[in-house]
Parts: sequence; C-alpha cells; structure tokens
Amino acid sequence: MKSSIASLSLLVIVVVLLADCFTSFKSDAQLIPENEVQTLKTITSKLNITNWHVSQTSCTDGSFNRPFSISSVVSNVTCNCSFSSRTVCHVTNIQLKGLNLSGALPAEFVNLSYLQEIDLSRNFINGSIPTSFAKLPLLILALLGNRITGSIPEEIGHISTLQELVLEDNLLGGPLPDSLGNLTSLKRLLLSANNFTGTIPETILQSEEPYRFDRWTSFYGKIPDFIGNWTKLNRLDMQGTSMEGPIPSSISMFKNLTELAISDLNGSSTVFPDLQNLTSLQYLILRNCLITGTIPTYIGQMTNLKTLDLSFNRLNGEIPSSLGNLDKLVYLFLTNNSLTGAVPGWVMQKQENFDLSYNNFTGSSQISCQQQSSVNLASSFSSTTSSLWCLGEHLPCPGKAEYYSLFINCGGSKMSYGGNDYEDDSNTLGPSTFASYSSTRWAYSSTGTFLGNDKANFLASNTFNLNMTGPAYYQTARLSPASLKYYALCLRSGSYRVRLHFAEIMYSADQTFASLGRRIFDVAIQGNRVLKDFNIVEEAGGVGKGIFREFNVPVDGGTLEISLYWAGKGTNAIPYRGVYGPLISAIEVTPNFKIGTGLSAGAIVGIVIASCAVVASVLVFLRMKGCLGGKDDKGE
Repeated sequence: MKSSIASLSLLVIVVVLLADCFTSFKSDAQLIPENEVQTLKTITSKLNITNWHVSQTSCTDGSFNRPFSISSVVSNVTCNCSFSSRTVCHVTNIQLKGLNLSGALPAEFVNLSYLQEIDLSRNFINGSIPTSFAKLPLLILALLGNRITGSIPEEIGHISTLQELVLEDNLLGGPLPDSLGNLTSLKRLLLSANNFTGTIPETILQSEEPYRFDRWTSFYGKIPDFIGNWTKLNRLDMQGTSMEGPIPSSISMFKNLTELAISDLNGSSTVFPDLQNLTSLQYLILRNCLITGTIPTYIGQMTNLKTLDLSFNRLNGEIPSSLGNLDKLVYLFLTNNSLTGAVPGWVMQKQENFDLSYNNFTGSSQISCQQQSSVNLASSFSSTTSSLWCLGEHLPCPGKAEYYSLFINCGGSKMSYGGNDYEDDSNTLGPSTFASYSSTRWAYSSTGTFLGNDKANFLASNTFNLNMTGPAYYQTARLSPASLKYYALCLRSGSYRVRLHFAEIMYSADQTFASLGRRIFDVAIQGNRVLKDFNIVEEAGGVGKGIFREFNVPVDGGTLEISLYWAGKGTNAIPYRGVYGPLISAIEVTPNFKIGTGLSAGAIVGIVIASCAVVASVLVFLRMKGCLGGKDDKGE
C-alpha cells in the first residue's frame, strides 16, 4: 500500500513538473500575430520574395534574415518582441534591398501597424505609392531605384513621424504636394532622377533638423529665397534642374552645410554667392552657374574642402593664393573660365587632381604637352603667351595640317574594322587628364569625379555580357562624370564627316534594377551643340545596341573638337553610385573631299560647273563676233 502511494506521489510530481515545463515553454514563445503572418505572406507573394519562409516564429528563428556577400544586397527584418510579457512580436523594420523583387508596391504594408521602416531600394517594383502608407508610424520610406510611377500622394505629408523620404531614381512626376511641409521631423529628402515639375513649394522642409536635400529634376523658376530657412541642412544638391539663378544670398545661413552642389542654372550672369559662413564645407560644386567676377579669397579658409568645382562659369582674375592652404583638397576643377595671371606653383607641387584647362593664364608653365600628369592645363594659356601647342587657345596644330581622317576606339584597344585602323584609347586616367597620341594626331581631355564614388572607372566594358552584334568597338567605351573632349589635330582645311558611335553597356537587358538606369548628356562639335539630352537607350531602342550620329563639320586647317557634357540629368545610382555622365564608343572623322585637294566634293562640282559655264559664255561671245564663223561675209 505504501509502495502504491509512493508511486502515485511520484507520478503526480512528474506531471506537475511536465506541466510547468510546458507552461514555461509556452510563456517563452515569441510569436507574430496570425493576422500579421498572413499580411507578410501576401507581401511575399506580391513581390515574389523567395528568401523568406514566413511563420509565427520568423522573428526568432532567423528565417527572415539572410546574409549576402555583397553589402548592397540586404534581406533584413527587425521585430519588437516586448509585447504581452515578451510573448508577442511585431514587425517594425523591413529592408529588402538589391534583391530584384518585382510586382506592384503592396498596399498591404499598412496592415503591419507597428512598421517604422520600409526600404525596398534597388528592386524592380512598379505601381504607385499607396495613400494608405499615411496610416503607418513610418520613420523611413525608401524606394530608390525602382519603377514607381504617379505622383507623391498628398497623404504622405501626413506621416508626422517620417524622417527619411528616399524616392530617387524612379518614374514619379507631377508637382510636389504642399503637404510635404507638414513633415516636421524630416531629415533626409532624395527626389532626383524623376519627372517632377513645377516650382519648389515654399512649405517644404519646415523641419527643425533637416540635414539632407538632394537633387531635383525638371523644376523651373528662380531658386527661392526661402531655402535660407533650411538652416539645419548639411547637404544640398540641386544639380540638373531647369531653375534660374542667381543663387540667393540667404544661402549664407547654411552654417552646418558640408556638401553644396548646384549646377547648370538658366538665366543671366550673377556674382559669386556669399559663402563666408559655410566653413564646414567639404564638397563645393557650383558648376555652370553663370557666375562672374573673381574667386573669393575666403574659399581658402574652408580648411575641410576635399572637392572644389567652379568649372564652366565666367570667373576672371587670378587664382587666390589662399587656395594653396587647403591641405585636404583632392579635386579642384576650374576649367572653362577666364582666369588670368600665373598658374600657382602649388598646383604642380601638390600633384592632386587639378583641372585648370580652358582659361587665359600667362607666364611660364611647369608641364609639357606629353607629360602624364594629374594636372590638366589644356588650352589654359593666352595664345600670345604660350609656347606649347597644348596650352594654347583652341589647341592649335603643333605642326603641319596634313591629316584628313581619324578613327578612335573609345575606351578600348587598337583594332581594325572596315579597312580602317582604330586608335587605342585605353588610358584609365580621368578626373583631370589631358593626353595626346600618335605624334599629336589626336588627344582627349577629361574632367570631373563621380558623385558618391570617386573610385568609379572612366572606362566601360560589356560587364553584363549583353548579346551584342556589330563592330567590336561597341563592346567598350569611355565615360566622364562632367566633361569629355576629343580632338582631331592638324586636319587639313575642308569639310569632314564626323560619325559618333554609342552603345549603352553599363545597364543590363533583363528585368532587374540594373536595367533601370537613364544616361542623359549633351554633345557639341566645334562649340556648337548638336545633341541635347541625348539618351542612348531611347535612341537605340535598348541596351547593347550600337547606333551612330553623323554630322558634317568644316575645319579650317587645325583642330576639330568634340565635346560631351553631363548637365546633371538622369540617374547616378543605378546599378550603383557613379554610373552616369557622357559615354562614347567610337569616333570616325573622314573627309568630304577628294584626298589631295582639300576641297569638298560639292566645291569641286561647283568649280567644274562654273568653269564650263565660263567656257560656254566665251564661245558664244566669240561666235557672235564672227571669230568662229558665226557671221557671213555680208555681215548678215
């Protein structure tokens, strides 16, 4: 009897222990509510997410998060499991970047009521931004590099918690809603490479601490004075707009600014803006802003400057000696101005990437035409003071004008095609480079550094293994982040056919985010713009397809200049930062005249016709006079 009682007591103890154990296990389980699980499954289906297996335990079993060898590819979900005595988890952050997800942007995100971040950067997602997102307590909404269309919903301006709105590199359009001014917590706003129109709403960026305001496209009108209210900004990028200057004086209030980039303004000329208070600047870009006058000496007091780009303006006077004190300066671009005086000695001594080409300097120089240097002084001296051809105005012919053709495989090695030999152009230098080849038969000049990726290459190849046909020169290309010039030197006088070959080889031909880039640039020949807002993919009907554009150009016994320029338009972060700017595959220059004459075929035909007319007139005159038997002996 006692044995039975003891056994029964032991059984009870075991049952109690097991029950307690199961209770403890149940209390330790951290589960996603079933309704959120179903929402996540719907999102998974709509975006074709293949690396998830959604269940109630996904927040704790690691099935959401997957490591990738490439840092730009991210699959990460963050949960807050502090609810209901740490038994319930809610999804708070979703980061799905670089995964090439497809489908329409799901409105079902709104059912994840604790969601603070949606980052779907660099995918292949289409559709519009759901108005229902306004119901979420979002801190971050990032959709960079997708195919999002429509306009920014007015309701987005009602997300009072929003700190970052990143819509760069999409297909959004229309005016910006005034409601964006309600985003008082906004710190980061990236809208570049879209199709927005209209003027900048005065209400925008009323935040007490906005810190980054990036590139606009297609806005017009003057840069408004009210941008001076954005005093907490640390980055302002307004490149590639259709806006007019001048740069407002209120910009002097940006004391926290570390990056300022404004380019390609319309309107009339203006004086240098007052930037004396912007002592924290690290990057100062005021390119093609119609600025006149001299470079302020106080620029030399911006001791944190790493990049200074004042190119393509109307600046005159000497380079301030104070700029030599900028010990952190790596890139200096002063090309295409009217600067005078001597080239400072520190420019050559520092051997950084300095471009002073196309100015009016005087005095002696410390560089030869053939020197491979990081200092570009092409066409930088007054024609009356320079003894070196490469420094003279318009790069005059250094010898006899004897050439009548030129073929260049831009960005590639020497090759032959169609009976013509194409010159090697595989020099990898680019930020501030001038180089001449084939005994000064041709040269190129390259200016600029790639935004967000100063290690980006200046040569391109068919890295996506595009199925390309046609000549091999379409497999390579040279590109530049700002300005790229080619020169055919010492050409004989006459008319020439200039054929420029293009093929887009830096985007993919599939349904991935790498196919979404848009390259836009301008082309000029002999200073006359022949192509504006040129988009290779649109003109060719796709990537990896070679096309050419042909022009007849007169040359007066000297240099033919082909200039390609980036006016701040298009994407610059697809498939990665630094893919943008002018790109060219090959150049052909051939005569429109018979070799040996230097005259065009049309001119020769004209001369022959005119000569025949003169001879016929003489014969008629002589016959009328009877010299050729035109009259009888009676004078009848």
